[in-house]
Amino acid sequence: MTDTAVVETGNKIDIRSLSLPELEALFASWGEPRFRCKQVYEWLWSKAVADFDSMSNLSKDLRAKLKEHFTLDPLFEEKTQHSDDGTIKTRWMTHDGHRIESVLIPVPDDERYTVCVSTQVGCSLTCTFCATGRMGRKRNLSAGEIFDQVTGVNKQSMQSYGHQISYVVYIGMGEPLLTYANTMESIARLTSPPPMGLGMGARRITVSTAGISKMIRKLADDGYRSNLALSLHAADDKKRNEIMPINETNNLKVLMEALEYFYEKTHNRISYEYIAFERFNDSIEDAARLVQLCRRRFPVRVNIIEYNPIEGTTFEKSDENRLNTFVAYLAREGVTVTVRRSRGKDIDAACGQLANKG
Repeated sequence: MTDTAVVETGNKIDIRSLSLPELEALFASWGEPRFRCKQVYEWLWSKAVADFDSMSNLSKDLRAKLKEHFTLDPLFEEKTQHSDDGTIKTRWMTHDGHRIESVLIPVPDDERYTVCVSTQVGCSLTCTFCATGRMGRKRNLSAGEIFDQVTGVNKQSMQSYGHQISYVVYIGMGEPLLTYANTMESIARLTSPPPMGLGMGARRITVSTAGISKMIRKLADDGYRSNLALSLHAADDKKRNEIMPINETNNLKVLMEALEYFYEKTHNRISYEYIAFERFNDSIEDAARLVQLCRRRFPVRVNIIEYNPIEGTTFEKSDENRLNTFVAYLAREGVTVTVRRSRGKDIDAACGQLANKG
């Protein structure tokens, strides 16, 4: 079973918290043939049904027994908001009354449909520029609850755009590496071929972390096959400490060494996420320090993100001229850099804005 996100309702647990070997052992004790386990797994993780009665190739007696011993607790779609730019934000309610959010970012011209998923109810990292960090962490999401965001948003994408989700980014509410087992299990279910999962390509998935060095190393040791993004946002420890307290225990030296280890073992793509704050981290001096972090023993691309102001902070988004100068300097120094304009600002769906508002 997974860690702190094993979902319990009374004396029952969510059946999706059982591994296949655990389910096989249980079914053997019930006298059920082994192939029934894979049938159940197909209903849970490939067909993504929301109740036991939908498992039509199981006997009524087995379905009744499953209902007697387990729950199946899918997310409930509480509210959906549509941005003028096509972005869709969804607020989901968990079985125990918590609320989380996920975001669909469509780019029809490029046939890119990306879902940003949450991994925790709130977040414990208290980054000063992020609305989610002000919520505190209530609990981790289970692998099933992370998975449900992908399948739920995929339905929205099909309904609104006639196109399936093409990319998944773990960049919503919470720090995915602080609910490591559930994050990894959800990725396994997304990437495992049917009937064990959805069969997504591993390289279509990116985990974004604020920088937990020992867990970055664990990703490498565990054979992680997807992309990794570091939420960098400052290229020196003094500034990063100011806006991201996690840096005090995971400073840039330690993080760069962890990323070198990660790339050496996996050769997976690494990127830096860098929110540009007006006259805080957008000077030429800041750009020069960022260039040095791009000349480590791994290739890296930089995504410059437009800041989305939240209540209670003094940060502002970088002036367009300063931003252009900053980006031009990086490009001249050979850095692969992209500016990502905010999407969904009008519905509080942009980077750093997820806080169950609206």
